[in-house]
Amino acid sequence: MVRVGLNTERLVRAGAELADEAGFEQVTVSALARRFGVQVASLYSHVKSSHELKTAIALLALEEMADRGDAALAGRAGKDALAALGNVYRDYAGEHPGRYAASRLRLDPATAAASAGGRHAMMARAVLRGYDLAEPESTHAVRLLGSTFHGYVDLELAGGFSHSAPDSQESWSRIIDALDALLRNWPAA
Repeated sequence: MVRVGLNTERLVRAGAELADEAGFEQVTVSALARRFGVQVASLYSHVKSSHELKTAIALLALEEMADRGDAALAGRAGKDALAALGNVYRDYAGEHPGRYAASRLRLDPATAAASAGGRHAMMARAVLRGYDLAEPESTHAVRLLGSTFHGYVDLELAGGFSHSAPDSQESWSRIIDALDALLRNWPAA
């Protein structure tokens, strides 16, 4: 019998905490059942599968990051907005590595369209308004920002920069400077 107080939202949040503690790949319905001290079958009325649980964690992470991004970008433009957006992803990944990994989960088209993923693209486009890029160049620039931010964060989380000088924060600052310079001087098509 399901313990009182278990519901889908609570299970998803607990799954997100488990992802941050043990890694996103370790999140399963079985692991969550052990966390709550219940039988696996008792969770299936709330989540149908580990994939559904992981998808819900991904949606939570996308929403949390989008909320942070909206707050961080308010009133900012240009390089200040660029740094703020990059820092949202980097800081979130540092605080919630499992949730950040979840946000990279490939979603089916309908789920992706209904997710906060669109807000992430809108935030990147808001940053780019300060650089006056027309289409299709702004789409190329959105992809550049996503690739750079997420690539750097993934490498940093994996410890890729922890064995050499300079400090990764110094490199991050230089990357923001370089992106700003590139966006201000975007090459003609």
